[in-house]
Amino acid sequence: MKLTDVTVIVPTRNEQANIGAFLASLDPAVSLIVVDASDDATPELVMQLRPRHSRVRQVRSTIAEARQIGAEEAQTPWLLFTDADVTFAPDYFRRLCAYGRGGGTYGPKLSQGAFAGYYRLFSWGQRLAHGVGIPAASGSNMLVHRAALRAVGGFDLNLTCNEDTEIMWRIQRHGFPVYYAPDLIVYERDHRRLRRGVARKTLHSLSRCLLLYLGLMPDRWRRADWGYWSQRNSDAKHSV
Repeated sequence: MKLTDVTVIVPTRNEQANIGAFLASLDPAVSLIVVDASDDATPELVMQLRPRHSRVRQVRSTIAEARQIGAEEAQTPWLLFTDADVTFAPDYFRRLCAYGRGGGTYGPKLSQGAFAGYYRLFSWGQRLAHGVGIPAASGSNMLVHRAALRAVGGFDLNLTCNEDTEIMWRIQRHGFPVYYAPDLIVYERDHRRLRRGVARKTLHSLSRCLLLYLGLMPDRWRRADWGYWSQRNSDAKHSV
């Protein structure tokens, strides 16, 4: 896989504090599609700081809808889904070229600052879950082949969170190989949700993912986020 075969897709909402560091960590060879719902200068900063190989689509949407919009606009065979509050490790894109196979690949999200222990533990959980055959993908660091995404019908647009893990389950169940790549690292820069409570965030993710994986999530709950985005909305953070 060549880097010119990759489009980075990132939903944004009011990310002007994070977008500069995010853009600086991208390889100049990859294409970028930003699906933006901001009230601040995020879209202007994208085009000012990275005008080449970048597009901004401004639309109000949920996170799943934003990822799907970006996927449909991309022209490359590989789609790298991520979030604007992370940065890519310096060797990320060099290593990425070795993973252009199967239906998808996902890597860990770590921290170089606060809550570093939590993120290490979470990445250990990803490795453990993958070892027993259950992909535990994060939308901050998720490479998907567009053919696999199309084959499974795209993201579940009824989901307002957990759409990242759920799509990788369907890709695997459809027969596409899914890989975990521990050396493809992104670093989280914004820890607001964890500051609201580590136990709360962990219980939220585990309970929803368990219901989704077992097919026990009632339809009326799929669009309910159980408070996942509420604090970010009040903080003018991206809730897309």
